[in-house]
Amino acid sequence: MFDIAVIIINYNSSKLTQECIESIIEKTTSAINFQIIVVDNSSEKEDYLKLKSFCDKIAFPNFQLVRSKVNTGFGGGNMFGVQFSNAKYYAFINNDTLFLNDCLSILKSAIEKDNSIAVVGGQSYKEDEKQMVAFDHFASLTKEFFGRDFLEKTNPKKYPKRKATYTAPLKVNYVQGSFMLVNADKFNTVGGFDTNIFLYYEETDLCKRLEKNGGSSYLIPDAKYIHYHGASTPQNIAIKTELKISLLYIIRKHYGYLSFCILLNYLRFNYLISSIFKPKYGYLLKVLIAGAPLSKSLKAKQKIVDFN
Repeated sequence: MFDIAVIIINYNSSKLTQECIESIIEKTTSAINFQIIVVDNSSEKEDYLKLKSFCDKIAFPNFQLVRSKVNTGFGGGNMFGVQFSNAKYYAFINNDTLFLNDCLSILKSAIEKDNSIAVVGGQSYKEDEKQMVAFDHFASLTKEFFGRDFLEKTNPKKYPKRKATYTAPLKVNYVQGSFMLVNADKFNTVGGFDTNIFLYYEETDLCKRLEKNGGSSYLIPDAKYIHYHGASTPQNIAIKTELKISLLYIIRKHYGYLSFCILLNYLRFNYLISSIFKPKYGYLLKVLIAGAPLSKSLKAKQKIVDFN
């Protein structure tokens, strides 16, 4: 069994994936026994072949490239990768990240200090190495209506300031999905990522379920990495719509139907007003009027891509 299974998803961004792999291999000490599993999430043929050509030349012994014929999203892609793993911890790493130091060793050391810890994450930085927000507070009606600052002022112990600089491990609601190290046994016990979610809020949902099962999440600021935020995901109205579908799904899942209805009608009103001034929000409004069902998710629009 390996110490860590590193799982990386590629979707039409093979250059980023190559750089990510190289940084992991370069920065990780040989004392860590780890495997790397790259999941190609049904990329276009040209991008996949570029990635395969790179992977075929890698000298790292515990390396595997696997391909899904369907784009299953972030959670589904990682769950596909988990099937090829054999490790005590899973490191889910976005392909638009670069290690600045020996992150795997630092996070492994931190998670092993306390059996109640289920998830740890490092401190992320922008390309210019300016600090980014590396953790967040669980989605809730209070957060949506009053914002993060309200939570941090009214209950700073439960909701520490996201934009502050920390030098010691910090208990948080959840760490960013761009890079998280998870106890494999705890992850498996709660069923891993919810594959109903195609994009966004997967880490929120996972850490919420782990917390309910007694597993806490910690920011470990000594582990440092660059995150090219959003570099692997195009920003358009379809993505914004997906964001709202996922948000409403987890609100209903964790807080019930009444909370779902309250937030849904709140968003309907907001985007009704927004669509008057910005017609591009018309599609998002239609989805909200329909109840933001999972059938409107990008997941339902994916097709099988077979090169043979």
